[in-house]
Amino acid sequence: MPHELSKSYEPGAIETRWAEYWIKEKLFSVPTPPEGETRPVFTLLLPPPNVTGRLHMGHMLNQTQMDIIVRWHRMRGFITLWLPGTDHAGIATQMMVERQLAKEGKKRRDLGREKFIERVWEWKKLYGGAILDQMKRLGASVDWDREYFTMDENLSRAVREVFVRLYEEGLIYRGKYIVNWCPRCETAISDLEVKHEEVAGKLWEIRYPIVGAEPGSNEFITVATTRPETMLGDVAIAVNEKDEHYTHLHGKKALLPLMNREIPIITDELAQPEFGTGAVKVTPAHDPNDFQAGKRHNLPQIDVMDEHARMNQNAGLYAGLDRYEARKMVLVDLQAGGFLVAEKDYTLSLGKCDRCGTVVEPRLSEQWFIKIQPLAQKAIEAVESGEITIVPENYKQIYLNWMNNIYDWCISRQLWWGHRIPAWTCEGCKEVIVAREAPTKCTKCGGAKLEQVSDVLDTWFSSGLLPFTTLGWPEKTRDQAVFYPTTLLITAYEILFFWVARMIMFGCHFMQGHVQDPAIKKASGWAEKKNDSVPFRQVYIHALVRDADRQKMSKTKGNVIDPLEIIERFGTDATRFTLAAMAAPGTDIAFSESRTEGYRAFANKIWNAARFMFMNVERVEPGLQPRGIAAFPPDTLEDRWILSRFNRVTAEVNDVLDTYRFHEAANRIYDFFWGEFCDWYLELIKSRLNFEEGADKTQAILACTNLVNLFDASLRLLHPVMPFITEEIWQAMYEGRPPLKSIALAAYPQADEKQFDLKAETEMAILQDLIVNVRNVRAELKVEPKVKVPIEVFAHEPGIRSMIEQNHGAVERLANVEKITFGDRSLADRPGARSTARFDVHVIYEKKIDIAAERERLKKELEKLEKEFANNQRQLSNEQFLSKAPAKVVEGLRRRAQELTGLLEKLRRQLGELNGPGTDN
Repeated sequence: MPHELSKSYEPGAIETRWAEYWIKEKLFSVPTPPEGETRPVFTLLLPPPNVTGRLHMGHMLNQTQMDIIVRWHRMRGFITLWLPGTDHAGIATQMMVERQLAKEGKKRRDLGREKFIERVWEWKKLYGGAILDQMKRLGASVDWDREYFTMDENLSRAVREVFVRLYEEGLIYRGKYIVNWCPRCETAISDLEVKHEEVAGKLWEIRYPIVGAEPGSNEFITVATTRPETMLGDVAIAVNEKDEHYTHLHGKKALLPLMNREIPIITDELAQPEFGTGAVKVTPAHDPNDFQAGKRHNLPQIDVMDEHARMNQNAGLYAGLDRYEARKMVLVDLQAGGFLVAEKDYTLSLGKCDRCGTVVEPRLSEQWFIKIQPLAQKAIEAVESGEITIVPENYKQIYLNWMNNIYDWCISRQLWWGHRIPAWTCEGCKEVIVAREAPTKCTKCGGAKLEQVSDVLDTWFSSGLLPFTTLGWPEKTRDQAVFYPTTLLITAYEILFFWVARMIMFGCHFMQGHVQDPAIKKASGWAEKKNDSVPFRQVYIHALVRDADRQKMSKTKGNVIDPLEIIERFGTDATRFTLAAMAAPGTDIAFSESRTEGYRAFANKIWNAARFMFMNVERVEPGLQPRGIAAFPPDTLEDRWILSRFNRVTAEVNDVLDTYRFHEAANRIYDFFWGEFCDWYLELIKSRLNFEEGADKTQAILACTNLVNLFDASLRLLHPVMPFITEEIWQAMYEGRPPLKSIALAAYPQADEKQFDLKAETEMAILQDLIVNVRNVRAELKVEPKVKVPIEVFAHEPGIRSMIEQNHGAVERLANVEKITFGDRSLADRPGARSTARFDVHVIYEKKIDIAAERERLKKELEKLEKEFANNQRQLSNEQFLSKAPAKVVEGLRRRAQELTGLLEKLRRQLGELNGPGTDN
């Protein structure tokens, strides 16, 4: 059957089918454009989800916004590349496989490194693509032919190249420093991977005896600490030079309790008189601030813990104890020796590993680092100069603050899964050789016994290279000339420093001197940009998705919303529309199922409107297909009005999408499609679609043609936000033989300002106002729905009366009116009349009006208009406002002041008539 749509809208029945069709037909695959290409290009890199990942609401928001902007550009004729892939996620993936092994009673060390890596690859093959499969189900319009994995051989080769180049440039070095150490993951982690939470803790004050004090003087210096177990590694006590309490102890020594080791008392800014006792213990191997103080004073570094946070041989009697067991025993022994002065409640900011939740331990260990300058400076300049813009604007300053205070980046991780550091140690002379390929002999002594460093690189090291390595770097490729810099990055705030900053640093460094194809650059709108080394032109930071009570979602709170469950219930289109409609820049989304239910009803409304259209097409002009909105000859007021409204909304939607105001685009389309198109236009043209058998059906054919062309254009307008339902209806409009394989390849509507018709919009607004007022009065008078009533209208201007007379049929049908008569004076004094700035209307109905209720209604209306008038006058009397406001705004305010004056006069007169003489107002 032509134009067939099922009676009811069932998203589950259509979404999987179209998602599979788009992939099978390779609709979104982008071959490399040849030399001489002049079309604009839009490139977007998917923030690669972890290979361990499952879709959550943050992903859903991120991918909805990306898909909207990508589909929009594609439909506007851009060569559009959305590049997908997954990250190997070193710590997370290793943890998953270790858990799997634990169920078998094994540990990774039982297998050895090589066998363990094989096991990880097996896990990745079986389980690693779950999140990409979920993306496919969502219909994400990415180029699946270009899908990458960060451990692919070509990307691994590029990672080695970057490491070696940085090492050769003196920007990578190896050294012993304090790092954040996770005893559970047995690796260093970055500051960004440490989540701090405030917890109730203790502050202990401990006495250290002064060496050489007078016999019997019992002289001590007291320090305060939250980690007494680390005192076993103390090498000094610091006091502030300006603190007069300790001037007499400068240059003396103290005896370390429990270890009986003499340690110096030094003066250093590490000690702040206002904290604790004003004296602090110095443990360079277990605190980053102490480490720096130790370097300043050339102090030894005594490490008293191993990689599992158990006390080592340097801890004396406490060796072998877990750090917290050691803490308990140290406190007991301090108490017994008379060294423990006090125990006080204290709020701690406790750092935990973001992956496993284990309390992080500051630990001295040998690691590989990147010198952050000059990389950071280039990345700062790229943003400060406007070569990269960050939206919303406030994130620019956050980025710059962080980048201006950045320090060297620890890039090594003590894991087995990941990009292994391309460095080898000579067994004989201990020379470290960094090379692109495994060396066969030592470059210093010629020895053949070389062992590769066991560490792997931080995951963010390799992912920071993706904008150029996924396009073929280190070779120079046509893909780079076309697609680099990428156009846009859409991402969440929490990885602004993890990933975004690192991509900017690496891109500006390694792509320095790169030149984008000038013709493509100009066509894409970036001709004024001077720096083509940046990884992207713009960054859009999206909001967080919270629960309906604006609480952050967490498994602990039990308020995590599973997007797949929401999709199962309401459909992907409705879920996408919810996220888009609520995604105001800089404002978190309070996800509400009731909103999604409402947008499911919106999709149903569109579905039913399509069925209405198809029913009339088959009756009026079988085989009628869209010919474009340009082939829409406006013949009536409603035609001129809807064509003008469509073009205005089209202009607004294109404008707001250009600045990533997704919520405004979604809400404008919703208001147009549901309100103006379905609720008004379809109702207004119904009489024209009806014709008697054998009668002339010219008007019906014209109405049907306009309806089909408008519906086609409206579907294309909506498609980026609701891709599935629009594809289903659009394909049905062409009876399965469309001019293109998909609506996704059709042209996005562009506004034609010649079709803007202010007169038609004004007249239709008056007509709608009249119909709504009559409907409201009918409801208040409790007129039976089937009963037609006459109305009397007083038009304030002759043109308005003429317009209503010409469109009397619409008023009669939509307001259930029997007859319209026109008066020659105001009807404001009639009970139950309605007054506007353009007309008065009185419903003629004999049922007695409830005077009290009518009086109350008029009072509320009067209060509302008085408030509006007061605000209006406040603005018009504000000289500062008048001097700055556009002339159109001021003119509009003055015009409204005149309207309000007339309306207030009418309302007061109506109230006076109802109150009668001697009645209280």
